[in-house]
This record gives sequence, C-alpha cells and structure tokens, in this order.
Amino acid sequence: MPLAHVALAVLVAAVWGFNFVVIKLGLGSFPPILFSALRFTLAALPFLWFYRDGPGVGWRWVLGIGAALGLFKFSFLFVGMDLGMPAGLSSLVLQTQAAFTVLFAALALGERPSRRNLAGMGLAFAGIALIGDDLGQAGALGPFLLVILAAACWGVSNVLMKRAAARDATRLMVWVSAVPPLPLLLLSLTWEGPDRVGSALSGMDWGALGAVAYVAFGATILGFGLWGWLLRRHPAAVVAPFSLLVPVFGMSSAALMLGETPTLASLAGGALVVGGVAVSSLRVFSRGGAP
Repeated sequence: MPLAHVALAVLVAAVWGFNFVVIKLGLGSFPPILFSALRFTLAALPFLWFYRDGPGVGWRWVLGIGAALGLFKFSFLFVGMDLGMPAGLSSLVLQTQAAFTVLFAALALGERPSRRNLAGMGLAFAGIALIGDDLGQAGALGPFLLVILAAACWGVSNVLMKRAAARDATRLMVWVSAVPPLPLLLLSLTWEGPDRVGSALSGMDWGALGAVAYVAFGATILGFGLWGWLLRRHPAAVVAPFSLLVPVFGMSSAALMLGETPTLASLAGGALVVGGVAVSSLRVFSRGGAP
C-alpha cells in the first residue's frame, strides 16, 4: 500500500476514533435511534442534488450497504452506548469488525489472508476478548454484545462496498445515507415514542447540532467515503487492520474529554489490539503492497 494511502487510512481512524466521544455527547441530547436517523438525514439530503443522476452502482448494493451500515450497525452501536458502554471501550470493541471483514471477505470474495494477517488479527481479537471478559464481570455484557453485533454488520458492509466497486465512494455513501433515515425515524417513533422524539427535536441547541454534523459529515461522508475508496483499491485484509487504530484515538480522546479511566484489563486489551495492528500492517509498510 503506498504511503499516501496509509496516511488516508490513519486519518480515517482518527476521525472515527474521536467520533465516539461525539456520539456519547450527542446521546445526551437525542435518543439513540433518533440520533442515528438525524445522522443519515444530514449526510444525505444536502448532497443528493449533486449526485442526482444516481449512485453509480447497482441499487442492490446501495440498499444492502444502507441496511447493514445504517439500519443495523449504527442502531446496535448507539443503543449499546446509550445503555452504558463507555465511548473509549466502544471504539475498541467495535474493531472486531476487522476480523469479521477478513472472515466475510474470505467467504464471499475468495480473499485469502496471509499468515501475518491471521496472526495480527488473532492478537487483536485476544485483546478484545480480554475487554469483553472485563465488561462481563462488571455487568455490562448486554451493551458489549450489541457493539459486537454492530461490528459484524460493519464487516458485512465492508464486503458489500468491496463488491460494489464504486468509482466514486463519496457518491455511493451519499446514496447509502439516503436509505436509513425513514426506517430509522419510524423505528424511533415506535420504540422511543413520539413524546421523547418531539422533546429532543424541540430542545436542540448548537452543541446537539454540532454533534449531528460531525457524525454526518466527518464520520459518514468523509470517513466511509475514504474507507470505501481504499477498499476498492486494496484487499480487505490489508485495509481492515488500520481500523484497529481507531481505539488509540477513541480511548485517548475519551480519557481527555470525558474523563473515562479504563481498567488495567482494558489497557492490557488495548495494548494487544495495537500489537495486532503492528503485526498485520508490517508488510504493508515494508513492501508497499498486498500481503
């Protein structure tokens, strides 16, 4: 992978890492499903005019990615965080998506991960398992499992993006973002209730709007646009490990801005995750190509 592409992958990791702090802050103003609906509404509507001639790929890919990424992944993630998953630990647990991506890519695309990829993924997954055990002992197993489900849905969307092979990843993400808003709004009204939805919308301030803007434009349009662009140009087993850098940015920003203090077990798990990134990415840096 060229150095410029490595830099883009790290940039996406930084944007997504800080995104967990923004989500946690936004959940103070919005119920989780409504927050997700607003995210995708803002990500899609301002840009549809510029891409009014369509997404540039088949509609089955748009609907599939929109469902996996918008309806399921973020619903599971936002609800899990709303139920008590810390922002920093959520950024770590969600990175099981890398293992799911490699698995699903092997099954659906025939991509064969190298031994180095497998070793790195195994090390990172061991770290995430350590975090899961720590959270289970603390009585937070339910929110933890929701975030794991979110990671599996992210893995599915990564493979679908790879299969879609969009020439313009940003165009694709704009149309993908147009899929979830209405179903999410209906789900929010049904589950969270009209009173809670109305109260959140009528009580919006600039901080709440800023949170929606960041998760819509930064994490969704910029982040997933660049991620899809990288996936189209490199094997999923090469791109996916970079997402394991997200917890470095997520846990550090959560500690600085939210005062979250991870346990010793969580820190040990985080160290294993970072080690897994180093093992998986070593050949990427040294040889500049696929493993």
